[in-house]
Amino acid sequence: SQATAFAPSAASRSLFPARNNVMRNTRTSSTALRMSSGLQGQGAVVLRRALLASAVFAGVSFATEVTAGPKFKGFKRIRTQFIAALGDPKASSGTEASQWGLWREDPGPRGVWLRKYADLQKSGGKAPAGWKFDNNDWWLEEHGLIMEAPEFPVPTGRYLVTGGRETTTVLTVSAPDAQGKQQWSLDDDAKLYDVTHLPCRSARYTPNGGGSPATAKESDFPVAPGAEMPAVQGCNKQDYAVLFVIGVENQRDL
Repeated sequence: SQATAFAPSAASRSLFPARNNVMRNTRTSSTALRMSSGLQGQGAVVLRRALLASAVFAGVSFATEVTAGPKFKGFKRIRTQFIAALGDPKASSGTEASQWGLWREDPGPRGVWLRKYADLQKSGGKAPAGWKFDNNDWWLEEHGLIMEAPEFPVPTGRYLVTGGRETTTVLTVSAPDAQGKQQWSLDDDAKLYDVTHLPCRSARYTPNGGGSPATAKESDFPVAPGAEMPAVQGCNKQDYAVLFVIGVENQRDL
C-alpha cells in the first residue's frame, strides 16, 4: 500500500530557475484536485482530468527545460506516459521492477464506470475504447472507473520521472537477473514517494471468492489524493503508485 506523507528528499531542491513558476502551477492544480475530490459524477471527472492535464502540461514544460540543462543532457522529452509502480515509498531503489507496468496514455478517460459494469459484461468485456476487461485481474482508478491494465513489464532503460510536485529525476530500470528480479533505482537520493503523483490512485484487484466490479461500492469514490484505494468484497487488492514519465534517453524510444 502507499504511504501518505513523507518529507521530500534532497532531490526536491530547485535544479533550474524556471522550476519555481512551473511548480507553482502544479501546486495550484494539486490543490484544486484535492478540492474537487468532494465532487461527484461526470462533472467531477471532467474537472479533475482537466486539472490533471494542467499538472501534466506543467511537468512537460519543465521537462523541456530539464532536457536542455546539463544535468539531464542526453534525454529527450516525450508525451507523458504513466508507470504503475510497487515498492517502499521511502526507498530510492528496489527489485520490484518486473512487477511495474506502463500506460502509454492516460487510462482514466478510456475507463468504464463501475455502474456501467453490466454493459461491459454484455459487450463480452470489450470497453468502448477498445481494451478488453479481464474479470480475473482488473484495475480501478480514483474516480471509480474500471481501467485497462498497463503493459507489463516496464521496458529496461533510463527515464525522466516526476510526481508533478517538486522532484524530477532519472529512473533506471535494469534487465532481470538470473532469478528474474529486476532492479530499479532513482538518482539524486529521490524516494519513490517524491516521484509519485498523489492525486492519481490505482489498484489491481483479483477475485478470491466471487468478487468483481459488481461488489465494489460506488460510495467509496472519489479517493482523496495520497489515500489507499478501497477494498472490494471478494477480491484481493494491490495498490500501485503512479509516476509520470516525461523523458527518455535520446538513443531509445518508449
